[in-house]
Amino acid sequence: MFAAGRVVPPGAKARLSGGSSAQRYPECRMISSKNLQRRVAVYCGSANGNNPAFLVEAVALGRAISGAGLGMVYGGASVGLMGAVADAALAGGAEVIGVLPDVLAGSEIAHGGLTRLEMVATMHERKARMAELADAFLMLPGGYGTLDEMMEAVTWAQLGLHHKPCILINTAGYWDGLMRFLDTAVMAGFLKAKNRELLVMAASAREAMALVASERFFAR
Repeated sequence: MFAAGRVVPPGAKARLSGGSSAQRYPECRMISSKNLQRRVAVYCGSANGNNPAFLVEAVALGRAISGAGLGMVYGGASVGLMGAVADAALAGGAEVIGVLPDVLAGSEIAHGGLTRLEMVATMHERKARMAELADAFLMLPGGYGTLDEMMEAVTWAQLGLHHKPCILINTAGYWDGLMRFLDTAVMAGFLKAKNRELLVMAASAREAMALVASERFFAR
């Protein structure tokens, strides 16, 4: 099992530990979790975006997570959609765990009010720890980092290293271009049609949570 990172007490500021080199993490960390508390990982932007619908949907997702009695794990930031979904989940009484790499610890973005904030040495360890803690992966709008996190989770599902759902929340059609790209990859012979189906589309936070709660996904 993956060793948890350093835990920062609520309200305390994260500090750089300095100089940790990147480490390769083993595949077993992404295999099906044995969490007593069911949790979803949320990947999303550290900005709000230009469309007010993005922020509205992030808040709706946080509320839906807490309303479903689930916990949440995410990247540990207090800004953008990341902060909005965390704040909404916390307001509803959900357990919210943040995982923040040392490289970001000095940027004043760490959320000070989480149930638990874990500090890890590298971005790789962040993704591995989030994957271990989560039972499903949800993606709101975001940029490179959001895509990186979700695509890694989908790739490991393709390899059979976990069987956790990977769900895009397509707020205001944000992910339409990505889905067209995946269709192109299938037509070009670089992606099997059955693996294209590993990335599921939901129109809203409510629909995404209905998928997460379904027997199809939480029956292991």
